[in-house]
Amino acid sequence: MIDPGLRTPLVDSFRRGEVARDVRLEAAQGAMAPRAVEQLAVLLILTEDADPEIRETAGATLQRIPRASLEGLAARTDVPGEMRRWLEEQGITPAATAPASDEPLLDTGEPMPEVEPEEPAAVSQQLSSLSVMQRMKVAMRGTREQRSLLIRDPNRLVASAVLSSPKLTENEVEQFARMANVTEEVLRVIGSNRSWMKNYNVALNLVRNPKSPIGQSLHLLNRLTEKDVKMLTSDRNIPEPLRIAARKKVSEKASTR
Repeated sequence: MIDPGLRTPLVDSFRRGEVARDVRLEAAQGAMAPRAVEQLAVLLILTEDADPEIRETAGATLQRIPRASLEGLAARTDVPGEMRRWLEEQGITPAATAPASDEPLLDTGEPMPEVEPEEPAAVSQQLSSLSVMQRMKVAMRGTREQRSLLIRDPNRLVASAVLSSPKLTENEVEQFARMANVTEEVLRVIGSNRSWMKNYNVALNLVRNPKSPIGQSLHLLNRLTEKDVKMLTSDRNIPEPLRIAARKKVSEKASTR
């Protein structure tokens, strides 16, 4: 499989083959419109899909991308080396300046559905009536409030789209890491992101979240301050193995004094 060199929750879902055929086909048609670099990454992956129709469709979509758009992408500094080499193989040379916006290279799908800013319950009902592709578009392009609802979506691809949104902030990631009503996969993805894990509060919230994978929480325990580790020793919301590990760490610290 072509490795575009890009690692985001959304792209990784396509790499791992976790995406349903109907969504892959729409993505191959250019209907899914994340950031430009992500769109190209998904299309490259789909050119080697097991389904012949999806492979051919993705290849045809790549051919329809305006050359100027690819040249603008090549001028960006965040393009992975693998993707840059593919652009060079196609004879694409970087533009003089990179584009100011991060709009998709091609968008043949329907525009993002409008979700009225009403009460959270009403918005949640509106979102649940949308298709997976439509929810993904809202996840990537919608509001903070919509992302806070869609991060809990039972479809892991929708949650991945939230975590790949160009609008996502670190404060939101802190909030997601604290939520006990998201899937374990969401917490695992957050914990594997090096950039987010530089934020101490994200790490602390993951450890204190009872839904976090236990192995991840035990690993993060070493990053916490002595004060926060002590608080974990009596936290009944976290798994017992984590409380035991926290007590052991506190005891070891005390014995060295």
